Amino acid sequence: MTIAHNPLGVSLPVSDLLPPEEDVTSLLPGPISLHTQLTERLAADTPGALLVIGLLHGDGAETTTAGNRAVVTTIVARSVRGDDWLGRSGPDQLALVLGGGISGAVTAAARVIGEISALGRPGLGVCAGVSLLEAGVPAREVLRRARTALEAACAAGSGAVSVR
Repeated sequence: MTIAHNPLGVSLPVSDLLPPEEDVTSLLPGPISLHTQLTERLAADTPGALLVIGLLHGDGAETTTAGNRAVVTTIVARSVRGDDWLGRSGPDQLALVLGGGISGAVTAAARVIGEISALGRPGLGVCAGVSLLEAGVPAREVLRRARTALEAACAAGSGAVSVR
């Protein structure tokens, strides 16, 4: 195998190729990977739930700051167990595919929301939507239910958890 010559003679350190530290959320798998993960879990027919965590932004902002996304991502990533899966389901949404049932997912959501709320960061609020992984229900429907639950939770305000 031949390796192409670099005509520019420029070599970038690996750190220049990675996103900034405050943008760790961009390193997570995205919506396509989430759909694949849900499809695989549903095919395995093992108990599970989808937890979608939404970041609320105040002050008329369209999105949350990269720093707030990084804080939330770090807290959520620390709470993931060995058989759980963490990814992004939208620009300001994290998705956790969890083993177990609804009650475990609601408990996990409440714990994560509590940790984030305890930080007391101005402009940082979160809410969560949960849906059950049910045999015969396609991945897109599980995700739709979780997002509908997330919308209901966000309408209720920061710290709310809703189940569909």
